[in-house]
Amino acid sequence: MISAALEPQQIRSQLPLAAESPTAPVLATGGKALLPVVRQNPNRKKVLFVTSEIADLVKTGGLGDVSSALPRAMAGLHDVRILIPGYPQVMNSGNPIHIIGELGGHAALPPCKIGRMDMADGLVIYVLICPELYAREGSPYGANNGRDWPDNHIRFARLGLAAADIAANLAQIHWCPDLVHAHDWPAGLAPAYMHWRGQRTPTLFTIHNLAYQGVVSLASCPELGIPEHALQQEGMEFYGKLSFLKAGMAYSSHITTVSATYAQEITTPAFGCGLDGFLAAKTQQGLLSGIPNGIDESWDSATDAHLQRQFSIGDWDGKAANAAHVRDLFGLDDSTGPLFAVVSRLVYQKGLDLTEAVAEFIVESGGQIAIIGRGEPEEEQAMRELALRFPGRIGVRIGFNETDARRMFAGSDFLLMPSRYEPCGLSQMYAQRFGSLPVARNTGGLADTIEDGITGFLFNESTVESYKEALGRAFKVFEFPELLNAMRCRAMSAPFNWSKAVEPYAELYEQLVVKSLGKSARQ
Repeated sequence: MISAALEPQQIRSQLPLAAESPTAPVLATGGKALLPVVRQNPNRKKVLFVTSEIADLVKTGGLGDVSSALPRAMAGLHDVRILIPGYPQVMNSGNPIHIIGELGGHAALPPCKIGRMDMADGLVIYVLICPELYAREGSPYGANNGRDWPDNHIRFARLGLAAADIAANLAQIHWCPDLVHAHDWPAGLAPAYMHWRGQRTPTLFTIHNLAYQGVVSLASCPELGIPEHALQQEGMEFYGKLSFLKAGMAYSSHITTVSATYAQEITTPAFGCGLDGFLAAKTQQGLLSGIPNGIDESWDSATDAHLQRQFSIGDWDGKAANAAHVRDLFGLDDSTGPLFAVVSRLVYQKGLDLTEAVAEFIVESGGQIAIIGRGEPEEEQAMRELALRFPGRIGVRIGFNETDARRMFAGSDFLLMPSRYEPCGLSQMYAQRFGSLPVARNTGGLADTIEDGITGFLFNESTVESYKEALGRAFKVFEFPELLNAMRCRAMSAPFNWSKAVEPYAELYEQLVVKSLGKSARQ
């Protein structure tokens, strides 16, 4: 029995575009067809992209995907080069690294070397080589047991200082950036060190997830060489501690985050993680904006080599072949009902407890769930227990495999994404590109990338009741193949390529450099 389900005519009323024109081109604001924009930029700038991960070499989440895709998408507009720590995954990637510079130490931050790695497609990566800080097995942030490295404040302060040194031309690498673009708390001290030194190179700081703030004790000040005047509310002080994330926001020339809705949400107490007042002030000053992420061209069901069988819009037999593979992979029974996928970090933010609570409803309504991911031990165990409760109906694989994940997007009918907050999110875009309709919370980037009743289903509250209402609509649509396929067509045609994000970033780079030059001239 499906509760809160819509009648067919009600569903059609929520699907005017999908039902009337399933293969119509997706239109941008103003009714103009959204096509990839490629232009040669006469104002080409040199940009140092400071990040703690890149999908080519080492990745724990969406930051790695963005760090891989955005600089490449920007190649025709600006000279964007990446700075990343020399973790084992980077040093042992098989890509040649040539030592091109050295940097001295500062306070407790040790000296290091700068290596250059040239990727096959021309992307330049500068590698921060410091074995005592980075030559450790595990993730960029912690050991394989899931615990953070106790000296992360040293490890990532060294990254920030290296960026400042390169911008000051201290590394002597024969390339000096016009702008430094730092990402999330691990790069937060890059704008800070530059500001404290009086460097005039403009900085852009992007928040990918406000909840991860890099908070350390005030006792770390001497180790990091932090000046006393930084220990104030306008600086990096955060409730009697130090916040790397706040440092990035306080001292950068401009702040961006990864969706327009999230940019608004983080100025409110519900989403601001204690920084809502600070961010609201930045918004009032015109210093905070939201630019959505995109996805790269590899997310194409017609060409993706990962898939069990490639397919295009309208080739639902190809999608069914991937579904059969996923059912076999996860030990699910043969079924003609809908297949739901969870491709996620297994953490509280992602609302997995809500999916756990609605699992019985999904199974009793004829659905199955395939779950892949890793994360907090408690969440991992909860997912294992869920599979034990519903054998043949729910399957779980703890870990992550790119091929399996892509086949899940391709084979599933619906993606479950009940996030409590979601700065941007990429999974919903991946799923839509492969004809899987997200059932997601109406928050952050999910609100910006899913059209309710057209390319997916949104619900407003982090409650079982609100989630079930959206699931009920999804089940009802599944009963009407014409409507289901119309929604799939619209989802697969959604304009999520990076061209949509590249132009705003490219223009912002130019504006910040011009503004900085004007300020220098006045001084």
